[in-house]
Amino acid sequence: MNIRRIDTLRNGEEDGLTPLKTLDLDAVEDFDELVTAMSRTAFGGRCLGEALDVLEAMVADPDCLVVGTFSGAMTVAKMGKVLCRMIDNGWLDIVVSTGALMAHGFIESIGLRHYKYEAHRMNDAALFEKGYNRVYDTLEPEANFMQAERVIARVMEEVAEDTHLSSETLCRAIGRHLTEHYEGSGILKSAFVHNVPVYIPAFTDSELALDVASYMLRNHPEWQSLDIDDPARLPFQFNPFLDLFSYTKRILAAKRIGIFTIGGGVPRNWAQQVGPFLEILSQRVEDMKTTARRFHYAVRICPEPVHWGGLSGCTYQEGISWGKFVAPQDGGRHAEVPSDATLVWPLLIKALEQRLAKNATEQKNMQPENPSGGRQP
Repeated sequence: MNIRRIDTLRNGEEDGLTPLKTLDLDAVEDFDELVTAMSRTAFGGRCLGEALDVLEAMVADPDCLVVGTFSGAMTVAKMGKVLCRMIDNGWLDIVVSTGALMAHGFIESIGLRHYKYEAHRMNDAALFEKGYNRVYDTLEPEANFMQAERVIARVMEEVAEDTHLSSETLCRAIGRHLTEHYEGSGILKSAFVHNVPVYIPAFTDSELALDVASYMLRNHPEWQSLDIDDPARLPFQFNPFLDLFSYTKRILAAKRIGIFTIGGGVPRNWAQQVGPFLEILSQRVEDMKTTARRFHYAVRICPEPVHWGGLSGCTYQEGISWGKFVAPQDGGRHAEVPSDATLVWPLLIKALEQRLAKNATEQKNMQPENPSGGRQP
């Protein structure tokens, strides 16, 4: 057995190692300073601090198109305004989501409520009888879905029956209706106002799609047997390839791309597959020599562990092998936070707001003054 010689031991500084720093709450005055200080600690705290740095670089890069992907019950968990804030601040150029997340958020945006589940005095059989649907520790009244369906029916009345639909066009139509008829915030409303496309790749796996289907069957009794022998006669034609081509076109037009992900699932995979898709097109479609597109920046918040082997837990390092991300040695910047998003997502966004506001103030103060004493434009 070899024994290390004392005269060969190093002290860290000699090798340029980065020292950690004890978290001093007395030295912290805002969320930016807190998360920045956490970046100099360890474990999840350091991951969150590093995520703040990457997210700042991503949203501050004028040449970067930012894709946000969202899964999990984030809206029923009351995180909807956090997502709205990202859209309203101009930090997201594209949103990719599960249908459930958008459906629960839509319900909230028309003024309906979710409720707290209390295990000690509730049981699921009784909840079913009373019309309460449980999502872990929250309750979604079935009455909410019934009221939401009436709103979706009004949206569909505004859509011409010969329209070829996609999740993007439907989400835009819903956002327009919310903007014109409802006060307050809403994800689809913010997306419509700021012209941010929303894609729901697994659209039929959602209450929104069930409401659209109910509308079609209610207004066209000939299809109520569900014996659809001539799909071309359906009042609305839904084509998911419209979403795929629309998204890919936007990616191709960008100089750089970044991705911010909550959870994983279909939204994450669908958004990330654009790199391999463009490679496939270049290899297999004659006269279509597309340029490669890989995500330069990437931030992910997800509690799924990597060792289960599922996509939701796979690392960005793994994604590099698929041609989805720029490798760190080539300039790629990635950060992954293995945590419940309801714990760290709000901290991250509030810290970023404060950091960017301080940066803007510093830049303003550095501008030279003109002879009249005012600041130059």
